[in-house]
Order: sequence, then C-alpha cells, then structure tokens
Amino acid sequence: MPTFSASDGTRLAYQVSGDGPPLVCLPGGPMQDSVYLGDLGGLTAHRTLIRLDLRGTGRSATPGDPASYRCDRLVDDVEALREELGLDRADLLAHSAGANLAVLYAARHPDRVARLALITPSVYAVGIEITAEDRLSSARLRRDEPWFAPAYAALEAITAGRAGPDDWQAVAPFWFARWDDEAKAVREAEEKQRNDEAAAVYASEGAFDPAATRAALAAFAAPVLVLAGEVDVAAPPRVAAEYAGLFPNAESVVQPGAAHFPWLDDAGRFVPVMSAFSA
Repeated sequence: MPTFSASDGTRLAYQVSGDGPPLVCLPGGPMQDSVYLGDLGGLTAHRTLIRLDLRGTGRSATPGDPASYRCDRLVDDVEALREELGLDRADLLAHSAGANLAVLYAARHPDRVARLALITPSVYAVGIEITAEDRLSSARLRRDEPWFAPAYAALEAITAGRAGPDDWQAVAPFWFARWDDEAKAVREAEEKQRNDEAAAVYASEGAFDPAATRAALAAFAAPVLVLAGEVDVAAPPRVAAEYAGLFPNAESVVQPGAAHFPWLDDAGRFVPVMSAFSA
C-alpha cells in the first residue's frame, strides 16, 4: 500500500485498485478504515479507485496531535494526496461522514475538484436539519421486515433523545437493504475499523461553519451528484435533495430499495449511475 507524508509529517496510506480514470474516495464512519468501501460494487471496472485511509485509521499513522483529527484540518490531508497523485483536478467520491470532509475540501479548493459525488451524505458541514419524521418515514417503508418492530421502537427512542444502551445496535438493520449475514458482518467489522478517539474529535467545536461552507458551495461550478438510498434513515431522500440544491450544478438521485450502503444493497443500480456521472 503506497504512503505519503501529510503537511505535519504524519504518514498516510492509500489503496489503489481498478482500471480507468482515477477517483479519490473518502470513507465515512467517521474515521473508519477505508477497507469497507471495497471495490464499490464493481466500480473498479470503470474507475481506478484511490481509497484514502484518514490519519489514525487503516494503515495510516497516528498523528502526534489528536486535534488534527478535526474535519476541517483533514482537508490538508486530501490536498496532500492530490499533490502526491500529481492530479491537477481530482474526481472525488465521499460516503456518509466523508461528505463533510469532501465539501470542506471543495469549498477551500474549488479549482482542484473536477466532479464531486456524495453518497448517502452526512450533513453537519452544511447545517441541514434532519427531523425525526424524516428518519421515521424512511424507516416505515420497512414495516414488513421481520425485525421491524423492535428496530423501529429503538429508532423512535433515538430520535426522541432518550436512547438506551442497546438502541443503537437495535437499529442496525435499517442501515442495509437486507439484514443478512453479509450485512451483519459489515456491521460487526465497523467496531474494529473505526478509530473512536478520532471520531470524537472529527466534528468537535470549530470543525464546521455551515454558513460559510454553503456560501462557497453556491459558487462551486463543477458537476455534483448526491445519491440517496430510498429507505436510508441516516440520509433520507428529502435531505439529499435539499443538499443537492446547495450547488448550482447538482443532480439528486434516489436509488430504489437502497439504504446507507447502496453499492452493497444493489451494485447493479449503483455502478451504472456512478459510471454515467463520471463519463
């Protein structure tokens, strides 16, 4: 796995796989090993995926200053990767919490982004409100699932601010289109792949200035794709459509039947959308 040096000397790693034009991929979590992105459902047949392991995750080194885990400070790491790759402008894909980093990068370096794809994005960096009903209405689309009743009760508790110690695990089925052995394995692996210390700093005070970021994105001219899963409770379709509206040149797409990991839920739908956007 190739490595490079961040501006503060921290050694960062990235994985390269696939064929075609390069696509820099930022993982979510936040602060999760990029290995979970895999080949993005076979997107490697169309693009060369460059998966960055954020500092303190995967094979990247732990920084000397834990404050450098803050999202706005990670922007410099993405810029260092672009320079390492020798790309004048990069196509950028970000999943979930990684979208916060991607839009901060686009706001600070708009001339360095050729295309931007936000997959089931987190909204902290842009200050969009996700209501309890946004999440619950998406959840109710799953009412025929055998696990629905206890999972929905746990989601109601979470959205009401009264989550118990077991509720976050109880809602896990909502994150996947199928709560099968593969989904359970992905969920279990998350615990080992995420740097909890770094995640606690990622969105800490000072990380985000939504008003400033929204103003910058309003002038961001590059093509943008915001992809939502139809049944995703983390980034419901209404929210993704509002997100797309922050850009002058954005498309909002809802993948039918998908939850928070659309390339796992239905690669046959995900890959054509992504390859068409990149064309």
